[in-house]
Order: sequence, then C-alpha cells, then structure tokens
Amino acid sequence: MSTTSPPNPGPSVALSIAGKKASTKSKSDWLAPAILTARTITAAAKCAPFPYIKGVSGTVVILLETVEKVKKNREDLKELCDSTTEIVMILHDQILAHGNTAVKFKAMCEELESYLAAVILAVQNLHNPSKGFRKRVKEFVGSSNMTDEIAGHQKQIQGICFKLKLLAAVDTNSKVNEMHAIMTAPSFVVTPPSQSINNCPPPSRIFQGRKTILAKMHTFFTLDSGKQLIYVLHGLSGVGKTQIALKFIQESSANFSDIFLLDASTLDTINTGLKNIAVSKFVGDSAQDALTWLQSKHGNWLLFFDNADDPKINLNKLFPQCNHGNIIITSRNPGLQTYGDHSPVSDMEDKDAITLLLQSAAKESSEENIQAAAAIVKAGSFILQSEDIAGYLTLYQKNRARLLSEKAVQSHDHYAWTVYTTWQISFDRLSQLAATLLQLCSFLHYSGISEDMFSNASKYSFPVWLPAKEELQEPLQFLSHFLGPTGEWNSLRFSEVTNEIKSYSLITFDAVTKLFYIHPLVHAWSRNTLVDEAASHLCISSLLGMSIAEIPDYDITLASLRLMPHLGALNPFNAARGVGFGAAFWYIYLSAGKLQEAQDLIEQVFEKCNLLFGEQHPATLEVMQRLGMTHQHLGECQKAQVLEVLVLERWTKLLGRDHPDTLRAMGHLARTYSELGDFGKAKELQVTVLEKQTKLLRQDHPDTLNSMGNLARTHFKLGDFAKAKELMVAVLEKHTTLLGQDHPETLTAVGNLARSHSELGDFEKAKELEVMVLKKRTTLLGRDHPQTLSAMGNLAATNFKLGNFAKAKELEHPDTLMVMGNLATTYSKLGHFPKAKELQFTVLEKRTTLLGQDHPDTLRAMGKLATMHSELGDFANAKELQTTVLEKQTKLLGEDHPETIEAIANLAVTYYNLEEFTKAGEFEVVVLEKRKQLLGDQHPNTICAMQNLALTHRALNKLEEAEELEQLIEDIDTLL
Repeated sequence: MSTTSPPNPGPSVALSIAGKKASTKSKSDWLAPAILTARTITAAAKCAPFPYIKGVSGTVVILLETVEKVKKNREDLKELCDSTTEIVMILHDQILAHGNTAVKFKAMCEELESYLAAVILAVQNLHNPSKGFRKRVKEFVGSSNMTDEIAGHQKQIQGICFKLKLLAAVDTNSKVNEMHAIMTAPSFVVTPPSQSINNCPPPSRIFQGRKTILAKMHTFFTLDSGKQLIYVLHGLSGVGKTQIALKFIQESSANFSDIFLLDASTLDTINTGLKNIAVSKFVGDSAQDALTWLQSKHGNWLLFFDNADDPKINLNKLFPQCNHGNIIITSRNPGLQTYGDHSPVSDMEDKDAITLLLQSAAKESSEENIQAAAAIVKAGSFILQSEDIAGYLTLYQKNRARLLSEKAVQSHDHYAWTVYTTWQISFDRLSQLAATLLQLCSFLHYSGISEDMFSNASKYSFPVWLPAKEELQEPLQFLSHFLGPTGEWNSLRFSEVTNEIKSYSLITFDAVTKLFYIHPLVHAWSRNTLVDEAASHLCISSLLGMSIAEIPDYDITLASLRLMPHLGALNPFNAARGVGFGAAFWYIYLSAGKLQEAQDLIEQVFEKCNLLFGEQHPATLEVMQRLGMTHQHLGECQKAQVLEVLVLERWTKLLGRDHPDTLRAMGHLARTYSELGDFGKAKELQVTVLEKQTKLLRQDHPDTLNSMGNLARTHFKLGDFAKAKELMVAVLEKHTTLLGQDHPETLTAVGNLARSHSELGDFEKAKELEVMVLKKRTTLLGRDHPQTLSAMGNLAATNFKLGNFAKAKELEHPDTLMVMGNLATTYSKLGHFPKAKELQFTVLEKRTTLLGQDHPDTLRAMGKLATMHSELGDFANAKELQTTVLEKQTKLLGEDHPETIEAIANLAVTYYNLEEFTKAGEFEVVVLEKRKQLLGDQHPNTICAMQNLALTHRALNKLEEAEELEQLIEDIDTLL
C-alpha cells in the first residue's frame, strides 16, 4: 500500500471520530453515537462550500433512525450501520481536504444518497407496525428475497467502505471517478483483496552498492515523456537484478499510485499475477480485466515483471497498451532491452562486494578479513558456519560445483534458487548445438571469444605438416552445423545459436568489438556439465589450431593479441594428437613475445616429427625452420644458422631452388646472417630471393614485401641509407595500399623508414613518423606490447639526437626490462649517473635470472652497466665487465658480429681512460679493420674507429700515424 498519509481531518472530523470511538464502548446503545456523528456532519455541511455532502449525510441519519425503530434484534443490522457511518465520515474528510476542487465528489454523493434510499426502504419493510414483531421477523427470516436483499445491501455497503478507505490512504484525485464507476456498476460484487497495492517484498537487508544503476533508474522514472516508461535490468542469474529493482521500489514507492509484482518466469504465473490485480481492484477476475483497468486508469502505476527469462514469451502482449504507467523488467535475456532503457547487471565493485560478503558472513571489516574476502555473497553462508574466510578459497577450488549449489538456511532475501540451479535450468533449455558451443568455449579464456575463431577453422586447408581430415572428425562435425550447402560459413546460423545462449545471459556480446564474454563463474561451471572432458578439450584445441593455421603471416601480430589468452587457458602442450597443432600454436607464442614457451613447444613438435616422419619429410623441415626462427629471436644465431643451412639444402633438393618454400628458407637464413653481422652474405641471398619472388609471385605479394624489407635493413646496416630508404618507401606504399595505414606491418614499415631518416640526419622527419607509429601501436596493440615499447624506445632515441633529454625520459616505460635500460640511458644523458647505474644493475640482475648469463640481452645489459661505471670514473669495474662481455659475445656471436666489434671498441675506450694506451691501440686497430671489411671506409662507425685510433696514436706520440688518419677522415668528410 502507498505510504502517502491521509490528509488532516480537521476539528469536525476529530469530533466525529471521537463519536465513533465512543460507539464502540457501548454494547447496549451503539446507535446513538453514530446518529450524533451523522447529524454533526450534516450540520457542518450547511455552512461549508460543499453542500452536496448534506444530502447524503442526512440520508444516513434517516437510515440510522429507521434502524433505531427496530427495537429488537437490531444487532443484526449493526455491521451495515457501522459501514454506512464510516462511509460518510470518509467522504466528509475527503471533501474537506480537496476544498474548492471537491465539486468532483458531487456525483458520487448523489449516487450514494440514491442508493441509501433503497436501503432505508428495505429496513422499513422489516419494521412494519401493522404486524407483530415476531411475525415480521419470522416472515423476514423465511423470505429468501428479503434475506438476500438485506445481505446484498450489507455486502455492497461494506465494499464501498473498503474502497473509500483505500481512497483515503492513497489520496489520488483520479480515484474519485473510479469510485463513482464502482458504486454505480450494476453487477458489482465486493471480494476481499488477494494482494495489497504494493505487494513487493523489501530488498535484502545486506543490499550493497549498485548506486550507478539506481541513480539512472531514479532519473529515468522522473521523465515526463508522455509515454509508458519501461526499464530493463538484464544479466546473469544471481547477480542482483531483483534486489536492485526492490531497492529502487523501496526508495521510490511514494512516487507511484499502485505497485504490482508479477512473477514473470512463465506465462501462467504472469496471467495469475494479472488476475490478482483485477480481483484486488474489484474490476473482474481475468488478466484482460487487469490490463483494461491499467489502460483506462491514468494513475502513475508500476508493474514489476520479475524473472522474465523465457525468450519464447512475448511480453509486449502482456503490457498495458497505453501511453501512461511504468514497467520494470528483470531478465537473463538481454534481448528485452529493446523495450526501453536498460542496465546490464554484472559483477559488483570490489569494495561493495567485499562489504556484502563480510555482512553476509557476519564478520568484522578487519584488514585481514578484507584482504581474504572473495566478492560473492553466496560464499557468505558457508563462511558464517565455518568461520574461515581465507580457507574458503581453497575449498571453493576443490568443491566449486557443490558450493554453488548450496542455499543458506538463514537467508537475507527471498531468492529461493541457488546459483547452480538457475544456471542448470537455463542450460537445460538450450538446444544441443548451443549447449555444445557453450561447453567448448569453457576451455577458452572467458573473454575475447570471436566468431572468426570458428569461421577460420571452417576454411582449414589440411597442410601437410598439420593434422589430416581423418584426425579431425569431431571438430569437422561440429563445424558442419554452421556451413551452407556449398561449404561456406553461415554467419546467420552462428548468430542464431549464440543468440539462443545470450537469451539466457549465459554469454554476453559486445557489438563494438564483436567479441563474446562468459561470466567467469558460468565459464567454470559449464565445464562441470561435460560428460567427456578430454574429448571436448581435444575438440576445441583442434578448432583453435585449425583457425590459427589459416591466419596469414602478416596478420599474426593482431591475431596473437586475441588468441594468446585462449592458448594460455587451453594449455596446448597437453592438447595435441600426434604432432597436433603445436606448430600453429608456436607462431602465436612467438608473435606475442613468449619466446621461451615458443621454444619449448616447437622443440616438442620437432621431436615428434622426427619420430613420425623422419628428417627429410616436409613436415619435419617446416618445423625445423620454425625452430631456427625461434633460436634467432632468442639471440642464438649460430644455432639458427646451423638449422637453416640444413633446411635450405633439403628444401632445394626436395622442391628445387625456385619453389616458394625454398625461397622462404633462403630469406630466413639471410636474416640470420645479418644478425650475425655477415651483411655481405645476407645481401647476396636477399637480392636473389627478392628477384625470384618478384618474378614468381608478384611485387605486392606479402613474401616479396617481406624480402624487400629485409634487404632494406641490410642496406641500412651496411650504411647505404639512401638505398635503404628507397626500398623502405616502396614497402610502405605497398603495405598501405594492401593492408591499410593502421596495420601492424604498415606501422613496421613506417618505423623502418623513420630510422633511415634518422641515420640520414633528418631527425625532425624521423620524430614525426615515430610519433605516429607510437600513437597507433598504443591504440592497436596496447601500451605494453613489445612493438609499442620498441616504438617508444625509437622515439626516445630520436629525442636524444635532437637534445630533448627530458622528453626522452618521459617516453620510458618503467615496467619492462628493455625500457628500464633505456631509462637508465636517459638518466645518463641527463647526468644522473648514480640513478642510471642503479637501474642498469637491476636490468642486469633480472635478465641474468630470466635469460641466463650468456644470453645476448644479458650481455647487452652488462655492457651498458660497464658504461655507467665508466661515466662515474670507475674504469676498473668497467674493464672487468667489458672483458667478460667480449669473451662471451665472441663465443656466442663470433668475432665478426657487430656487437662483438662494439664490445672490442668499448673495452679499447676503457683502456684509453686507464691510460693503458698500447692495449687500447691494439683493440682499436682490430675494430677499424673489421669495420672497414663489414661496413666500408665511409660508414660512420668506421670513421668513429679512425678518430679513436688517431687519439690513441697521439697519446702514444705516434704523430705521423695520427695525422694520416686525421687526413683520411677529412677527405671522407669532403667526399660526403
């Protein structure tokens, strides 16, 4: 019932109420106070601006006086008289409260006066002086017509009294016309109400949070839109949709004339709820009667359709078809949001969830309890009994299904089902195909599931080194349900199946990203529904492998972002049948920068290939080539070289020198030669590969463009920046045309071109391009992706060259080892050598732990730390570290690798600072010879070596040798 208080009755009403109370004390004479009350109201009506109450109150006086003449057994008419007196009192109060607008009660009073006249006649027939009393009573009791007439009048009067009490409680002007219609209805029958005006239970006593949703609902239902307001709360079972609605109703009940709760779980329960409305409002006994009443009534009523989860029910047919009123719907079906405004209901904020859990478990908010609390109210009942919050997590992992199926004996709300039960009910309603899709997805990561993962799998072309058709019967059978007559992917069919699952909120869909999401608890629970978990795991692993196998190389970077979480959830190491899809999964690990995982996986696959197919089989050669690529990425270039030479020989023998696979192997070997510093061999192979691929494939084929980019980088390392720039511009133009401006391959081409501009001295142009690359990679790949961090480092380096040291420092990202090293360099440039040394020491420690003492990245960190020692004047420690670096790099990379030569040059500088000029000169001669051999006389690094050696010659007083070098440097500068 509405909480609106009835108006102050005023002094005359107080008098009448006192009279009524007095009447209840006298059993012998209850009529006198009633008559006094009626006469008082009649007298007041003569002086008031509402004379139409005078007639009806006067009629009541006549009725009571007529009853008074019945000297014996008039107790039988007491209830009728009490109700009639109460009617006139309520009418008096209402008319007084409405003042000048009380004219609307005129018709009601006139109708009631006419009706009471008929009642008086019936009583007068009972008291007829021409007959003895006994005879009249005997005739009255024996006459069914008279008995029925009096009983009918009494029931009618009581019904009118009941309705007027409701009118007084809610005090709505619109009730007046309704009351008039009810009193004049010829077939009106009063029945006790089966539910109150507001039949909603209160929300849970431990309700927490949801303030954003509640605020949105409050704003929405205050709109004056001139149409019916509908709000939908949709989401998974057990997330609090009903509690949010009840909380809103509790806070806003005064704003609605009537509030009705309908159990919307089935069509029958909805119809039953509507019938109850009709009965309680005395307008009939059917659902249609209720809808008709709601449609005709212009009050601000609220209908609450709770648990409208069945997508087969058309709720629109059950809404009052009018432009007024309010409706709230809670549902697992997100499709209902089309009815009006809506809010998805999902996980609570951590703070609110922890508070809710502690309240549910009756635990204090201590620091220890807050840290141990898991954000789920269903856990509270268990913890209340066990008194162990921290231990619940361990037990939950082992007994998840049983704990989710338990319902607390002492509940804070009226929710009767457990989490497990509600999900099971939804799951049981799914078709077999929809249920299978949900179960398969339970092995993937719960977020970022896409249709592409399945549509790509349907295009699987059965490469020779991956599983064949006979090994993939189960995934192929599953995919067949989504294929058209000619084998093409049927996206509409996939949408139908996912929409079916979405209709029960077992998955959600982001229309912007086109990705599906499964609530983590549903994701974990759905795996419990499997009969054969191993078979399903193998099926989804195969589907993912089939999908990855069809991803082009140039799209693998973006694919790795989407698929890496799913591989982590699948644990593909245990998912392969035979060789399985390990070679496909390897590519995702490699592209995501998970180098150690990539190596472990591809080594396992290589062993299996050797055992199953032998060393010469194409499958073995393909996997061997991928193992070589992994070694190269790990800096183990000599290991890579051994494998790639062998692969090239075998592909050449098997397929010929001009086959695309042979050329691809040749390109990989060339890249390894370049990493080893043998740029001459690298260039020779890359020129051959590019010429043949251009002729065999086409100029804009991805393999051709990749080879062109590799050759450009080799020219770059050889110091031929003009040729490198020419090739890089061509690569960029074609990538932009084929893939678009924002594709990762296009951005790589832009970054390479920026480096060429930098080496040619055009730092501003380099900076412009690098800013663009960093911005787009951050948006596309994320701030922490290796390619984004590389772009950040490149831009920082350009800022160094421009003298913008402070800006360079801002670009460093403190969470990765690579950029931590760059940040150390920044501090060094700014003169903060102690801070630089501290950071670089941390980098060295972590790289030693993660990669080992001999990894190239570890040796680079050691070399940078040595530089920091030098900057601080600690040349002894610098010399020790640099000697170690040189020994290990010579062994790992060879004597002619650029990094080995760089290590010799750094050690020479340290000997010079230690004034060991002879030793410094010996090393500098080696550096100059090797740089001439690898880079040529005019390369900047070669010129730098000449300058260093000239200084050392002067320190040794070898002036002729020094002058000779200085003249050579001057001649080269003039030439350039």
